[in-house]
Amino acid sequence: MSSFQQIHNKWTLKDAEDTYGIDAWGNGYFHIDKNGEVIVTPSGEKGGSKVSMMQIMQDIRERGWSLPVLLRFEGILYSRIKAINESFRKAIKEYKYTGDYRGVYPIKVNQQQQVIEELSTYGKEFHHGLEAGSKPELIAAMAFLNDPEALLICNGYKDEEFIDLGLSARKLGINCIFVIETVQEVQLILKRSEKLGIRPVLGLRMKLSSSGSGHWKESGGDRSVFGLNTYQVMQVVDDLKAENALDCLQLLHFHLGSQLPNIRDIRNAATEACRVYCGLAQEGAPMSMLDLGGGLAVDYDGSHTNSNSSCNYTLDEYARDMVEIIKGVVDEAELKHPRIITESGRATVAYYSVLLFNILEVSKFSVAGDLPEVEENSHELTSNIHYTAKSITAKNLQESFHDAIYYRDEIRTLFRHGQIGIRERATVEEIFWYTMLKIRERMGKLRQPPRDLEDLESALSDIYYGNLSVFQSIPDSWAIDQLFPLMPIHRLNEAPTRNGIIADITCDCDGKIDRFIDKTDVSPTLPLHELKDGEDYILGAFLVGAYQETLGDLHNLFGDTNVVGIRFDEDGELEYFHELEGDTVADVLEYVEYDPKDLVRRFREMAERAVKKQVISGPERKSIMALYQEGLRGYTYHEPENA
Repeated sequence: MSSFQQIHNKWTLKDAEDTYGIDAWGNGYFHIDKNGEVIVTPSGEKGGSKVSMMQIMQDIRERGWSLPVLLRFEGILYSRIKAINESFRKAIKEYKYTGDYRGVYPIKVNQQQQVIEELSTYGKEFHHGLEAGSKPELIAAMAFLNDPEALLICNGYKDEEFIDLGLSARKLGINCIFVIETVQEVQLILKRSEKLGIRPVLGLRMKLSSSGSGHWKESGGDRSVFGLNTYQVMQVVDDLKAENALDCLQLLHFHLGSQLPNIRDIRNAATEACRVYCGLAQEGAPMSMLDLGGGLAVDYDGSHTNSNSSCNYTLDEYARDMVEIIKGVVDEAELKHPRIITESGRATVAYYSVLLFNILEVSKFSVAGDLPEVEENSHELTSNIHYTAKSITAKNLQESFHDAIYYRDEIRTLFRHGQIGIRERATVEEIFWYTMLKIRERMGKLRQPPRDLEDLESALSDIYYGNLSVFQSIPDSWAIDQLFPLMPIHRLNEAPTRNGIIADITCDCDGKIDRFIDKTDVSPTLPLHELKDGEDYILGAFLVGAYQETLGDLHNLFGDTNVVGIRFDEDGELEYFHELEGDTVADVLEYVEYDPKDLVRRFREMAERAVKKQVISGPERKSIMALYQEGLRGYTYHEPENA
């Protein structure tokens, strides 16, 4: 029996906070209120405007929206931009640093139009810029970045059209900087610059020897697929000198990787990059900017450690460390302090989005009742497993566990060879699971359960079927075992009495979530409540604002979910805006090259043939066609009966 089951008779809201870790990963944005509901404080500040997620659910349903729905909190986005900029501002003041700071948001982290529009609007106060790594991203950035003091950093491979667009942006007053990724780009940029009569501002992406840790550690280090090694850096410097264009080189860029959990790795990389920066200045380049790239991590599991889903530093610590290191190395070289640039995407938008979905049904792990009796003429192995089930004690749990598995497997072999019947096999299966449940019950009273039994909790967990597609809405959970905070958004003043995993509604065995945040480690199950008749049970997947929407796919043709933007107006009143309808069935079919009109025509012809064969009547054809066409217009996810 797990800890939350043991204390359910004296359950408190503090137990709920500890069980789901919301105060650890919520970062001031998410809490539990006295009614046992998750509340959101978009400003992240005590005393700020707040709202219950259950109120949001009621409001959006009254407006006609079905689950699943993605909520975007405008205030959280502003709060994150402000926090990043203020952390560097404080560090710059503390260390008497004479350079300044510019934040840049990498569009690839979440390219949705609402995100970029709000970033450009709220970022203007801090001259927060954008980073583009492709032609479509550059075109989007040019339309939204209306601030001559903000930066537009251009990374990635660049063709002539990409370069011409960036140079044109400079002519329009956009502070566009090309970061050179390959030696060959230099001549192409200079050629297009001369043709258009626009002087470029250039940066170099350095492939550092330092590397990070975590899921994305291969993004940096010697084996990084992007950037220049030391020899290539000097080759570019020599090429620029030969073209009398060294004055264009003003920035050094590096990227150690995404979600860097260990501050020591970041410090090492920043130190190495500073040495390269000083070396370029000593070569005669008018260096003025040091771009630290991305990597600022999000504490998804709230553990404040260097695990893949966490980080062992705060935002303030990160800013102080970077300012301190840069100042120390540059002062030693007697150079002017450079402008510090970071490309923090995940840390900017992860908290911004929450996915809400309802549970459709539960497959409970249980047995019919008491220990089943066995027939007198049953096989000896059947009698043996029955005796094992009756004889469980605290001292023989491990032995009983192994014996039950052995007898069950032997009975299955006998069944395959036709030596016992299906009814006896069913009885043995029931006895086996009865035995496992009794062992688990006794395990809850042990201080240290046997190691062989550690996976039993997972094997006996319930399956909660959620109205979502893991592949569409939280693909990193499936692809790279990324942990996302997941919990009920209500009933948190009640003790959860079941352990479960979450299965989605795709017909794929990988469409599940079976790794959850735990106090000390990753848990294979999530504490959940019994469903109540006639009442929805709603879960939230939190911190899903980074990458998930863009990476989502059309597995089983489940499309984009409904999206609702949420903000508080100047009077503190809740406001719903930027409401986007999720994909219809017709939408996703068109994505994979079906023509909905052609589908209707084909199906109508089939229905007419059925009428001619007197399989259905004319009125029945009308009803079936209406159902088919209504299905094309419907949401790809499970819809309530009264929708």
